Amino acid sequence: VDRTEDRLWKIRDLFEIIRTNFSKFYNPSEHLAIDEVIVKFKGRVLFKEYIPKKRKRFGIKMFKLCDSTGYTYDMNVYLGKDRQRAAQHLTATHATVTNLTRGVEGFGHKLYMDSFFSSPDLYDDLAQKKILCCGTVRPHRKNMPKDLRPKTLRLKRGDIRVRTRGDLTAVVWKDKRDVRLLTNIHDPPREGNYCDEHGNAIKPAIVADYNRHMGHVDNTDRMANSYTASRRTWKWTKKLFFHLLDLAIVNSYILLSSCGGKKISHRDFR
Repeated sequence: VDRTEDRLWKIRDLFEIIRTNFSKFYNPSEHLAIDEVIVKFKGRVLFKEYIPKKRKRFGIKMFKLCDSTGYTYDMNVYLGKDRQRAAQHLTATHATVTNLTRGVEGFGHKLYMDSFFSSPDLYDDLAQKKILCCGTVRPHRKNMPKDLRPKTLRLKRGDIRVRTRGDLTAVVWKDKRDVRLLTNIHDPPREGNYCDEHGNAIKPAIVADYNRHMGHVDNTDRMANSYTASRRTWKWTKKLFFHLLDLAIVNSYILLSSCGGKKISHRDFR
């Protein structure tokens, strides 16, 4: 534990410098996305995570806030459960999103997230800070409509069920499986059954919009790993350093591209 703490302090100053400069020199676009990514690492570290849905399943988990260009506006490294925030009756995911969005409060941005973060309480909190939200949501989150839970619904392909509370809308759409979304960005869709002439479910506009914007973080991660400077190492601090270097290069490339002028490829820029 002591060795991990020593290594953490060595890289923390660098991390904070890079993180501060990412938000200092860029104004993000209207649409933002927040998601978790894995910095691949198979060595020993206390906070190594396993996420089976990710291509890189083992490693150091990071939370990132990115815009539609792929620019990483803010980020955080997951170091384990934050007991202090839990004691303040604030869930860990709620605290993470609040921390990452503190620099965009009051500007009317639209934030997209998956079911890991999404909850009615979080949306209400961010709406007061003029940040609108959309994302998939787990059916048993606190204050979610009880009549939209799996055991109470028997939907056919193409069915849509909607519940509203003020500006907040909960939607369940049946495709091959139930898709649950929560939003205060979109108008509530009409309930009913919507299929084409072949019996395929017609995708609601809210689902298409979510799919369009949710991939911003994955696009950033893909760019950072395309021509990565990372090398195999037994020390997690070196692995994290190389990832920060890749992110800094990607953000620099996006800044250059936003200035106009002669276009240059990502590879040539590197």
